[in-house]
Amino acid sequence: MLITVVPEIALHAQACGVDTLFIDMETRGKAERQGHLDTHKSAHTYADVARISAVLTTAEVMVRINPPWEGTSAEVDAAIDAGAQRLMLPMFRSVAEVVDFKRAVAGRVPVTLLVETAASLARLPVILPLLDGEDRVHFGLNDLCIDMHLDFLFEVLGGRLLDGPAALCREAGVIFGIGGVGSIGQGTVPAEWIISEHARLGSEWVILSRAFHGGAESLAVLTSRLDLSAELNALQRCYQEFTLTVPSVLEANQANLALRAAAVNIQPQKVA
Repeated sequence: MLITVVPEIALHAQACGVDTLFIDMETRGKAERQGHLDTHKSAHTYADVARISAVLTTAEVMVRINPPWEGTSAEVDAAIDAGAQRLMLPMFRSVAEVVDFKRAVAGRVPVTLLVETAASLARLPVILPLLDGEDRVHFGLNDLCIDMHLDFLFEVLGGRLLDGPAALCREAGVIFGIGGVGSIGQGTVPAEWIISEHARLGSEWVILSRAFHGGAESLAVLTSRLDLSAELNALQRCYQEFTLTVPSVLEANQANLALRAAAVNIQPQKVA
């Protein structure tokens, strides 16, 4: 999945093999939760959804709406009317919120539940039977890290906190993805170790980080910075190799990831 609202970049990403173009309309509470993090802060609109959906032919247009609130039903309708082909619900905590969301969508498009709270993780066995068809789950590492009072997002993987939830998804036949990833050979935690975890857990997709577009607002700028097709091919090759390797290699990578995630130095906050 790639986040962009630039039609020419969306078309290029589609041609390079991106499966889902991600329009992010989540604003409610996000700055308060993630203001201290270098994460994507959206300012996308329904007009952006319409522009992207108008140019794509094979890639899916997914819209992340706001966390559950009294305006959820109206947001669902507006996003679908604008051309959304899938809707993502973030920051939910209760089964009732999922039921209300599914009722608002009414089967018009498939949904992805963004599991990024401790409560939603604990309630996953009850939530999974509510999904059907092409519905999916995505495990969001940034907010899970915050909600669990951890220091670094990859501690969620390092602590094997998704082993059980991933197994539940596999058993229920619900396909899922996990967090985001940067370019092969880069990152505080090497992208290879992260991709190894995707293979070990059975994850089927990932959000491409800003390393894959760098905030470019035109295709010319993007292509001058990187070869997106080559970057995606490198990720695919890495994933395919790990799906074919022996389990001991995946376990060794997981152990390395855990040690690296635990060793990341977090700067203490200054006391006023």
